[in-house]
Amino acid sequence: MKPTLYSPTTLAGLTLRNHIVMAPMTRSRAPGNVPNALMATYYGQRASAGLIITEGTSPSPNGLGYSRIPGLFNAEQARGWAGVAKAVHAGGSRISIQLMHSGRIGHPANLPEGAELLGPSAIAAAGQIWTDTQGMQDHPVPREMSDADIAATRDEYVRAALLAREAGMDLVEVHAANGYLPGQFLNPKSNQRSDAYGGSGENRRRFLLEVVDAVVGAIGAGHVGVRVSPFNAFNDLAAGFEGEREEYLALVDALAERGLAYLSLIATPGAVPDELVDETRRRFPGTLILAGDYDATRAETDLAAGRADLVAFGRPFIANPDLPARLATKAPLAEMQADKLYSPGPEGYSDYPSLSASAAA
Repeated sequence: MKPTLYSPTTLAGLTLRNHIVMAPMTRSRAPGNVPNALMATYYGQRASAGLIITEGTSPSPNGLGYSRIPGLFNAEQARGWAGVAKAVHAGGSRISIQLMHSGRIGHPANLPEGAELLGPSAIAAAGQIWTDTQGMQDHPVPREMSDADIAATRDEYVRAALLAREAGMDLVEVHAANGYLPGQFLNPKSNQRSDAYGGSGENRRRFLLEVVDAVVGAIGAGHVGVRVSPFNAFNDLAAGFEGEREEYLALVDALAERGLAYLSLIATPGAVPDELVDETRRRFPGTLILAGDYDATRAETDLAAGRADLVAFGRPFIANPDLPARLATKAPLAEMQADKLYSPGPEGYSDYPSLSASAAA
């Protein structure tokens, strides 16, 4: 029998209630960079997904580039994430925490005391970023990471992964997509180093693969996923640079060799060629999660064709905490309040009603 969005499945030995993944989405509800009870409520409300992947969570004080994003590098943060994991498990879902180091994307006004903006090269990203204290600000020039910085950052990923497992997280996802630190190393626009971490595609892959290997060594390959986004210009990267296809597939091959729990590919139509998605499927034998503007029809088609093992939905989950039920019954989807995506507090976050609550009202 062919899989459907709503049939149970397994992932790295874990039973999932369906093939639906809640994609990671920054929501900026962690004042002081500490996960809290409001976040546990939010994720618990969405636990009808087979798998929840959390918002980007920094493994380092240096990676907290956005306002009010959570971290995972101390005991207080670990306790907060333990509450989130407990709420998700109580709702019947599994959870993967996305480790996201923002690298050069950020501003000192968003960083805690003693932290600094780091990047593979001393090249500022174009554009501006919001700060709670100073409003919109230009991205500053980051400090180019030394070998010691690279080693220390790698160790921070390991520490965060260990804390995640201690907090009850089922899986850990290394975020190498969307122009954050590992993606900055992968891209020749943001990485203009001339040492072992720059220049050739092999050298630019080195940082990510060293991080992945270190995390795998600490918690096991079956607990580790990676997210990638080829041909993505987000956060001032070069998209479609010469040799990008070949470099991306070489990365897929390297990740396939490591026996990871999953690979998550942002495959937005029109941005990533269909043939590249199919080639990724051929080269990666483990669980492949596809994301990028999916609706139920396209998701069912890709599952039936074997192009994906799981399908991730992002923004529809914001205003529809019971999204799997709405998709299954073809119920109308509620619209999110875009002006409250990143604002503090429960409004536009944990106050969206489920279908049953709406009917009762």
